[in-house]
Amino acid sequence: MAGTSGSVAGRADVEYEILCDDVGAFLRRYVLDDSGALVPVDTDLDGGTYAPVGTVRRCEAPAAPPNPVIDGTLQRQTGAGTITVPAGARSVTLVVVTGTASVAIGGGAPVTVPQGTSLTWGVDRGGDTGESLQDAYAFTGVAGSDLLITSTREI
Repeated sequence: MAGTSGSVAGRADVEYEILCDDVGAFLRRYVLDDSGALVPVDTDLDGGTYAPVGTVRRCEAPAAPPNPVIDGTLQRQTGAGTITVPAGARSVTLVVVTGTASVAIGGGAPVTVPQGTSLTWGVDRGGDTGESLQDAYAFTGVAGSDLLITSTREI
């Protein structure tokens, strides 16, 4: 609500705005009294009495967090072999185009995945307080298989 202002109906003329001081935000209402004098009335945001501290100014909108830079990779495994995506990725996707693949997550037992299957693992949030996949993913193809593995990670 930083910088919000407007009129409140039912009074002769009342204007209000949210301002900030050295402590934080508060509400200032400007009321024209019966003599026409402008009278400011300060309250905290819950309506309680408030006395500004330090410099009073318009509140600044909070800075938006920076968008993280994302690096994407696309790898193809044809025939026998293994592709490993290290821990820390934001997303990992496997597409088994032909044949079969096995997937081992975090050093666990491999699971066979048949042709035509697409699997994705991912997290929602990145940046300073971001999430990432905590395990490494190992994708192993066999003779005659064709696998596509995509991954993204913050850099």
